[in-house]
Amino acid sequence: MAGTGTGTETGAEAGTNWRAWQDSWDQQQQWYLPDREERFQIMLDMVEATVGPAPRVLDLACGTGSITDRLLQRFPDSTSVGVDLDPALLTIAEGTFAGDDRVTFVTADLKDPEWTAALPHESYDAVLTATALHWLYSAPLAVLYGQVAGLVRDGGVFMNADHMPDPATPRINAAERALRHRRMDRAKAEGVLDWKEWWQVAAADPVLAAPTAKRFEIYGEHADGDMPSAEWHARSLRDGGFSEARVVWASPSDSLVLGLK
Repeated sequence: MAGTGTGTETGAEAGTNWRAWQDSWDQQQQWYLPDREERFQIMLDMVEATVGPAPRVLDLACGTGSITDRLLQRFPDSTSVGVDLDPALLTIAEGTFAGDDRVTFVTADLKDPEWTAALPHESYDAVLTATALHWLYSAPLAVLYGQVAGLVRDGGVFMNADHMPDPATPRINAAERALRHRRMDRAKAEGVLDWKEWWQVAAADPVLAAPTAKRFEIYGEHADGDMPSAEWHARSLRDGGFSEARVVWASPSDSLVLGLK
């Protein structure tokens, strides 16, 4: 099932501080991903390098619109179509960008073979996604990459920033994870909300309670993907129709893989 979101605010929603919700989501994500802003910066650098400063962007699995938010701040002449299935995060996204005619949000399930039919455009200069596609197993993700290749114009770009561990380096992976979790524990002791706590707050909010309940009906509690390596992502993008693909940024645990059509 798919449909276009309206972005309209009525009743209690009109008094909701959507920017505060957007900021709280960013803070929660930053706890897990301390280099989150760095990856966004490199992503937008490569957008400018490959397709220029006024792109038509598809924000894939957009969540609250974190990529779109940074895209519009850096490139005011850009436009963005955000697509996601999560009703709670889309509610925050639509509230945040209500009245901005540069932005459209679409509700669609990326596992649905027909999800692209819900999009308002047939092609995009850039398709961007971050910390989202690990919800998919490798086989459906490879299929999705082929679909995305059909949406990116010739000369256009796709980028995915996500957790992409290398199975060939288990000791390095374990050492990095242990350090990261020690730092997370210290921040948690200072009052940072984790994923579960953030959703508990959303579930208690009068405006977000219903879409949050629906969200957990759809997704459950945890991601179910298998998180393949960055090399797998680059190879699958080439197999799916991109002429070039490689890592353009990496942290000790995550990578940003770029595919050029």
